[in-house]
Amino acid sequence: MQAVDAVIRQRLHSDVVLIRQVAEYIIHSGGKRIRPALVLFAAGAMGYEGTNHHQLAAVVEFIHTATLLHDDVVDESELRRGNKTANEMFGNAASVLVGDFLYTRAFQMMVGVDNMRVMQVLADATNIIAEGEVLQLLNCHNADVEIDDYLRVIRYKTAKLFEASTRLGAILGGADERTEHSIAAFGMHLGTAFQLIDDVLDYSSDEAATGKHLGDDLAEGKPTLPLIHTMKHGTAEQADLVRRAIETGGRDDFAAILVAIRECGALDETRRYARAEAKLAADALDVLPPSIFKDALLQLSDFAVGRDH
Repeated sequence: MQAVDAVIRQRLHSDVVLIRQVAEYIIHSGGKRIRPALVLFAAGAMGYEGTNHHQLAAVVEFIHTATLLHDDVVDESELRRGNKTANEMFGNAASVLVGDFLYTRAFQMMVGVDNMRVMQVLADATNIIAEGEVLQLLNCHNADVEIDDYLRVIRYKTAKLFEASTRLGAILGGADERTEHSIAAFGMHLGTAFQLIDDVLDYSSDEAATGKHLGDDLAEGKPTLPLIHTMKHGTAEQADLVRRAIETGGRDDFAAILVAIRECGALDETRRYARAEAKLAADALDVLPPSIFKDALLQLSDFAVGRDH
């Protein structure tokens, strides 16, 4: 990870001062670096001994950071990881344009690896992530979103980059088709579990721990699984309350909705979905021989569902 951080610092350089300021602010503001770690662990599990995994780990972190910059502008977010968002600090225009810089820098770096399969995986992933962003936008303020629609957004918007990260490590390590597919499936299920728990934490965590306001999803009219479950299994009054909140946005009824979510077991149900995804992720690693890298991947699947931030 120190080698990856060195690559990140080096490739963040730009002669344009504002690009350096915004990019360094968001990159060094406390992210977990899970996606880069997935590249390293997957490559290690396949016995890879080169250095291209450092480059690709930095690439996926740049792509992830670009999506955060654009997300926060779309969502008009003010807080991320306990800090002011880049758009709050530097303005929407700077955030969007520096996000573009990070995307294009990522593509410069992936070309440097000189592997057409790598470029295909990352090009496909970034395209699907963009589709996920648009799907989420279409779902906002729509109280009729079904669970499958919600999970599709997660798989596109969040899990796809997890999947790409593990697949890249497998490709670098020369995995056969079956092994590559299994390691990629691990990433996809892990990313899905991770986002499901994020959606739980939006209604159950300590704001100081998550670094974001509780109820942000509700304020933005996002119909996540805790809300969908409450509409399906709560009382008629609770369902109407949640529906109205999704359709209008805002936190006016947040306290009452929080009670409804807890009374009908929506958080426990969402955690159950997350645990099922984490189990699928762990099972997908059965193709790998024992190693410290496989152990690290398995520990990440436990962390995804056990975390409180």
